[in-house]
Amino acid sequence: MGIEDPDVDPSVFLDEVEMRVGEVVSAEPFPEARKDVYKLRVDFGDETRRSAAGLTDNYDPEDLIGRQVVAVVNLGTVTVAGFESQCLVTGVDDANGDVVHLQPERRVPNGTEVY
Repeated sequence: MGIEDPDVDPSVFLDEVEMRVGEVVSAEPFPEARKDVYKLRVDFGDETRRSAAGLTDNYDPEDLIGRQVVAVVNLGTVTVAGFESQCLVTGVDDANGDVVHLQPERRVPNGTEVY
């Protein structure tokens, strides 16, 4: 594995992508989806958004509630099996290929922008 993508201009880095920290306020199984995902509600301080998030391998729904996550909030709405997903909770694969969500090192106010 190597870092292969070309460098980006630092002055435009994240110009079009808005990422914010939010707190998961509800998480429930989503058996209607083709992929193994949860239905989440994420509190960004001044609003709550929904997300279909693939965190099912490493987390039970009750383990996610109260945790902060990093999410992309300006991708528009994507409909997954009739559910409107309004943000993309970010994550990485662990050594087993299971998704681990990204979160701040310590608690920050909900809605804090990632830069």
